[in-house]
This record gives sequence, structure tokens and C-alpha cells, in this order.
Amino acid sequence: MANLFGNALTLAVFGQSHAPAIGCTIEGLPAGYAIDEEQLQRFLDRRAPGKSPTATKRKEADKPEVLCGIADGVTCGAPLTAIIRNTNTRSHDYDELRRVPRPGHADFPAYVRYGGHNDIAGGGQFSGRLTAPICIAGGIAKQILERLGIRVVAHAQRMAGVDDAPLDPMAYREEQERAILTNALPCIDEHAADGMQESILAARSAGDSVGGIVECAAYGAIPTGIGEPMFGGIENRIAQMAFGIPAVKGVEFGAGFASADLKGSENNDPYGMRGDRVAPLANNAGGCSGGMTTGAPIVWRMAVKPTPSIARPQHSVDLTCGSNAELAVRGRHDPCIVPRAVPVAEAVCAFVLLDALLQDGAAPRVLDEA
Repeated sequence: MANLFGNALTLAVFGQSHAPAIGCTIEGLPAGYAIDEEQLQRFLDRRAPGKSPTATKRKEADKPEVLCGIADGVTCGAPLTAIIRNTNTRSHDYDELRRVPRPGHADFPAYVRYGGHNDIAGGGQFSGRLTAPICIAGGIAKQILERLGIRVVAHAQRMAGVDDAPLDPMAYREEQERAILTNALPCIDEHAADGMQESILAARSAGDSVGGIVECAAYGAIPTGIGEPMFGGIENRIAQMAFGIPAVKGVEFGAGFASADLKGSENNDPYGMRGDRVAPLANNAGGCSGGMTTGAPIVWRMAVKPTPSIARPQHSVDLTCGSNAELAVRGRHDPCIVPRAVPVAEAVCAFVLLDALLQDGAAPRVLDEA
């Protein structure tokens, strides 16, 4: 099923952008983990709309309501279902799009697949709004991973032609995460954040949009050998879930496409002894080899396209009369999706990693702190 993901830990996402609510059901969560609701809310706030001049003006609290799966603040082993109510919708902004589809959006293929019955308001089930439930699941997974000694961090590596400093590919650095959470945009370098913001606001003023790249890393106590060869690899799972984010058009790990220009002697990650264990001394592989974890941090990136809903006139067609048409999109839209996609990348990475740890028996299914 298209809205289901996972193996030992499964996620089902439901809802539409302008439906009464969106939400998710998570099955397979280990029992006995205390979930900090305030920490989860802070994580969701990083993705929520209407909180930055570079984001859509649609304001939503994105407050999750947990219906089941947590008892007395602790995961209880039952499936967890949570919803987020949609409270600030303006569906009439999308009336014209029922007959004139947006270039770069799913409007036209969805019209064909569903015979014109697809929900067009806010993009329906094809909206980035559906990444909020992913952040519920990933935010919970992040908290559990932190109890297991694993941290997941992401930032805007590139936006509108402006580059940020890279994440350390070998070790977690608290100062990098602190900067990401405090700068004007989720960047390590303050000057990069300011430059990106200027470029995004310039695109908005011109009725246009920009894209970029999100870099994400998982650090800490990641066992070596987690994952499977062929189609069950860690890279496969992260890429599959990442492509569930509507704007993602590319995924790479470690040196990624740049490795095509390297020699084997440059690209290979040498091994050495660190104390009493074998460890990679470099990380061009991005922490994965043969579908399995190498013991180095998992480092990956996703390319995010420019927002397709823009005010500048674009060529389209009128589906009611079968003629060419011009479209200038109205309504409230992000001039750049990248800043709000950063926590979604963390959510994807955390959920996939916790799923893999549970599947391989490397994470306890019940936390016993007695």
C-alpha cells in the first residue's frame, strides 16, 4: 500500500492537506520508553508552517493529539495513532486548479489516475502537509534512538546557490547542532543562513521559488552490520522513505555522485583499530556498504526541487475545454521548501534506523529500567 512503510516498525500516514485532520499510526514501537511531549512539539514546530518569513503564511499549530499507544507518558506496546487537526485552510484558493493543473505538481497525473475525483485543495494527499505525520513518527523515533546513544542531525547544505558548512562526517559535534537550531535558517554557518534567507525572499518578491539540498547524519552507537544486501539495504530504505517527501528528486550517500570522479585509492574508506574495535578511518561510503552499516556515521543528502506553486505566469492547459491556458498560482505557498524539509529528513533517517535496529534485534523491544 502506498501510504504504508516499514518492516519491524511500520508507519501508516493518512489525511489530506485540507481534510479535518491528518495523522499516522505506528505499529511495533518498543514498550517502556517515556515520550517527552514538549520535545516532540518542539521538533514539529521546526516543520510547521507560518513560523518564518521564508515559509508559507498558512499558520497551523501542528499540535499532535495522541489517541492511543501511550499510557502515562510511556509507550505501552499498542499501536500508536496520532492526529493533527487542520485549522487554517482556504480551499477556494485552489478552485481554478481543478481545471488548470500546476506545472511541476501532481495535479494532472492525479486527475488522470483518479478520473478528476482527486482532492485538489492544498494538493490533497500529494501535499507536503503530509510530512507532518512523518515528523510525529520520526520525532518519537529520535527520542528512542537518543536513549540508545544515537543522534540524528540535519541542515540545509545548499539553498538558492548558497552553501553551508558540511556536517562532520566522522563525529557528532554539539556546536553544529546548536547552530542549526538557533540560526535564522537551519544552517551551521550564520552567514550562509543569512545569504539563503535573502535569496529566498528575493525569489518570493519575484513570484518565484528556489530549491536546495538537505544533508542528514546519524551519529553514535550504530552497530556495524545492520541492514541487508540487495533490496533491503539501509540506503534503500532511507531513499525509499525520503522519496515519500513530495519535493525530493534525488538522494545520495557519503561522497555520492562525486565518487564517480574519484580513484579507488581516493574513495575507499581505510580501516584501523580504535581501541579494541575495527572502525573506518574515513567516510566516503556514508556509513553504508553492501546495504549494511559500517560503524561510521550514516551521512546522506536529498535534493529538494523548487516549490511548483508560484505566482509567475506559467503555461498549462484548461482540462474542461482542451485548450492551452496560462496559470498564475494564487494562495499561500513556500518560496522554498528546504528549511521545513530539514526536520523531515531527520524524521525519515530516525524512523528507518530504529526500524532496522528492531528488525536485526539490535534494539530492545521492551525497555526495563527497573
